Amino acid sequence: MAHKPPARAGVRGWTALAVLGVPAVLVMMNMSVLYLALPSLSADLEPDGPQLLWITDIYGFMVAGSLVTMGTLGDRLGHRRILLVGAVAFTGASVAAAYTPSASTLIAARAIQGVAAAALAPSSLALIRALFLDVRQRTLAITIWMMAFMGGGALGPLVGGVLLQYFWWGSVFLLAVPTMALLLVTGPFLIPESRASASGRLDTVSVVLSLLTPLTIVFGIKDLAVHGFALPSAGVLVAGLMIGVVFVRRQRRLSNPLLDLGLFRFPAFAVSVTGMVLVGIVLFGTSLLTSQYLQLVLGFSPLEAGLWQLPTAITGTVVALVVSSLTDRIRPVVLMSAGAAFAVIGPILLTQVDRNPVILVSGSVLLFAGLTPFMALGTNLVLGAAPPERAGAASAISETGAELGGALGIAVLGSIATGVYGNYMIGHTPDGVPAKVAEATRETLPAALQAAQQLPESLGIPLAQTARDAFAHSLHVHALITIPLLIALALLLTLTLRRATRPHPPSHPEQATTPTPALD
Repeated sequence: MAHKPPARAGVRGWTALAVLGVPAVLVMMNMSVLYLALPSLSADLEPDGPQLLWITDIYGFMVAGSLVTMGTLGDRLGHRRILLVGAVAFTGASVAAAYTPSASTLIAARAIQGVAAAALAPSSLALIRALFLDVRQRTLAITIWMMAFMGGGALGPLVGGVLLQYFWWGSVFLLAVPTMALLLVTGPFLIPESRASASGRLDTVSVVLSLLTPLTIVFGIKDLAVHGFALPSAGVLVAGLMIGVVFVRRQRRLSNPLLDLGLFRFPAFAVSVTGMVLVGIVLFGTSLLTSQYLQLVLGFSPLEAGLWQLPTAITGTVVALVVSSLTDRIRPVVLMSAGAAFAVIGPILLTQVDRNPVILVSGSVLLFAGLTPFMALGTNLVLGAAPPERAGAASAISETGAELGGALGIAVLGSIATGVYGNYMIGHTPDGVPAKVAEATRETLPAALQAAQQLPESLGIPLAQTARDAFAHSLHVHALITIPLLIALALLLTLTLRRATRPHPPSHPEQATTPTPALD
């Protein structure tokens, strides 16, 4: 008996997609505007090196640690409900971050933002899957949703630059208030509720373990990268790995696991999630450094720095549209692997960055353009490999890969860059700089520039120049690290996905009408 084709979404579905794009724009904008705000934020709150890194990466780690939990809660309680609750919490945390009096309370507010943001992305993806049953419409909808992320990246530097030009750094966090208000007002009317037909009890022990694992591992890595090998740091890292092992073993024993490890049996799913981690590491780590480079090394205002970053985001948006239109003629794996190989040109250019912003921006544009095919197509492969009743869990794992990669890029590569910067300063600090001042300059570039302003010109000018050279050196080392990561991604996609079979057959007859994406 022939099955009817899946119903196609109408005006309401596409309008709902526009509303679901709001949190996507906001989540990305929340990262990009923070990068621009770091110099003025650092001058006001005076965070030390570790605090500055936690301000930037605690958000990503709380997102990564909470995504699977929120995706599972959405499957069980309803994705629209989780989405709206997350929107309320994100708004409150954003207001708290805007008016925070110290670096430590800003870190706490950013952590709450991260947990709230974790409720937005997996719920949005699961709701998109429920809204768009036709596979072609769903592919286009997911591409548009991914473009919303890129749009947030494009708008963040521009809007953030304008705000920072005329207001204090906390104003960038208040962008969440009107955007989340739009979602809260229209969401209940436009977006239908979606949840799994069957659900089990949420395992609270798994929730705690899923949060502790990335935080503990990265805390150990950050300490090792900044301060060198030490037994306490190594012990924290080993403890984090052991917690992760306990978490995985527990998931295998549970009848209703928090993380469905069975999904990783499908090559399309496993490779796509792994690739998302690598892409997140490269893109977020690079964005953090290039944003600071434009302001602190080249001396641009926040608005000027935002304008210089626009070509990167705009190029990514254009490439995403082109890639989406090519999937009928060119296999997704070819587009993704070719893009990853092309992206290698970006960090090669970044190793040559000096005081010319064109080289910096060109490297960023090529890197982002090359990785855009993976970002545009990888998420659809993940969702296509998962059964519909696990849509929330699958989308949560997908987003966990991206967010965990982003957080690792900021924390690990950021920590390595901080360590490289500090080591360079140790060997090149001008003679005559007081020992206490010299020690402070090794923490961060903002601290060095602030210290240089308080010294006589004969010492301050060469100290500032040395600090900028040290930061440029750290960017060069970062670029060299990303080159093998990109090569590994291209090889992983080419050698694994090209041999992958289609995802599993549907577990229910009525699911047979929704085709899954072909990889070859």
